[in-house]
Formats: sequence, C-alpha cells, structure tokens
Amino acid sequence: MAERSGYTPGTFCWSELTASDQDAAKAFYGALFGWEADDRPVGDAGSYYSMQLIDGKPVAAIAAQPQQQRDAGVPSLWNSYVSVDSADAVADRAKELGATLHAPPFDVMSVGRMAVIQDPQGAFFMPWEPRDHFGAALVNQPGALVWNELQSPELDASAAFYGDLFGWQLEEQSTGALGRYLMIKNGDSYNGGMRELTPPSPPNWLMYFGVEDVEQGLAKVSELGGSTIAGPIDIEIAKIAVVADPQGAVFALYAGQLDD
Repeated sequence: MAERSGYTPGTFCWSELTASDQDAAKAFYGALFGWEADDRPVGDAGSYYSMQLIDGKPVAAIAAQPQQQRDAGVPSLWNSYVSVDSADAVADRAKELGATLHAPPFDVMSVGRMAVIQDPQGAFFMPWEPRDHFGAALVNQPGALVWNELQSPELDASAAFYGDLFGWQLEEQSTGALGRYLMIKNGDSYNGGMRELTPPSPPNWLMYFGVEDVEQGLAKVSELGGSTIAGPIDIEIAKIAVVADPQGAVFALYAGQLDD
C-alpha cells in the first residue's frame, strides 16, 4: 500500500471520470475495483461529486459529464490532474507555450483551484492547486492509480512543452516495435511516460489502474459490459491492457511491479 498525504508540484495527483451516466459508472467501477462511493452534493439540487474510496481513503472521483460535452457528443472520459503551487501561474505559462485555455483558473469551493488546459498537441490536463483536498490518498496498489501516459502525435514537441511547464526531465526508454517511449521524471521520481500516438485515438493522457491479474481484470471488464482495446501485453515488469467502460471512457489495467 502506498499512502500519500500530499504531492510534490509537477506530480499527477488525481483522476476524475466525467460520465454520461454517473450511477452506472459508479456501479461498473465499484464492481471492477471494489471502490466505495462517497457522494457529496454540489451545485444544483440532486447534483453530486462522487469520491471513490478504498479502505475509506479517496483514490478517484466520478462526476456527471458537463452538458456542453453531452451536447457535443463527447464520450465519457478520464481527466488527469497535476499538482501545482499556483494554477494561475501554470495556466499563464501554458498559454505562453501555445496551449489552449478551455477554462481559466477557478476556485472549487474550499478544496482547491484548477484550470482546464489543452496542450499544443491536443491532449487535455488539469493543474490542481490543493487546499482542503490534495489528491489521491492511495496510489500504486490494486484499484488505485499507478501510471499516467501521454499519447502524442509530436513526441519531441510534447516533451519540450511539459518539460518547460513542469520542469519534467524526459528519458528515452526504447525505440523498439512499439515505438519511442519517454519516461517522465519529476525531481527524483518517475511520474509517467510519453509515447507516439496510435491512430485513430486522439491525443490523450491515459490512466493506468492497478489490478491483481490482468487476464482476470479483462474478464471482469467484459462481464460488466466494457470492452478490450489492446492486450494483455507483457512489458517484462508487468502485464497491461487498455480497455473501455460501457460508456466509452478509456483507461488501462496494470498488474506487476509497483513503487511505494
């Protein structure tokens, strides 16, 4: 078990699903990962933000999809949050570096401050300035976030953008059959990876969640109405697979070596 009480700036800290059917999503992920829902009222009557818990500790969230995304036909999707000292400073710098600011920095009640940014190559991410909520209290274990991976059509440009924005160091890992892979290092810790985009997927940040066994995880996804996109794939230190939930949100499963 890897417990967290805070995150170094530049570290992925939170995962949030925006779902077209919030209750159905809670049922799917609860059955798949054993998450327990803690629904917290927000905004209009009947609206809520559902914190997903393991052993009473938050690991992710499931929210209702914004109406604008519904109207545009956008499928349910997972959002990646990066811990920062200042959401305003990161948003300003991202814009200078060519990113698109889809939502300028705003306060989320007393829990934090954030923005919605699309990088110059097209992938979305959210800087998170923590206040009452720092992010996931558990990571790197079954049912919790273990890795974040960018798929980019311009790998070197993405490396330059995020390196400037967050101070990440990018280390070339391989140039094999699966293409180039860059490991993200934030300070002394590895923080994720970047790979070349595999069409027809749009540029995106893919979230990996831990499971005990990938084959069993794939069978459970199928039983619950989800689908397999790729895998299982043996990467030596682990087996992985890319899947989609019944509403189309894409994520990955990881069974193998985990850091504390």
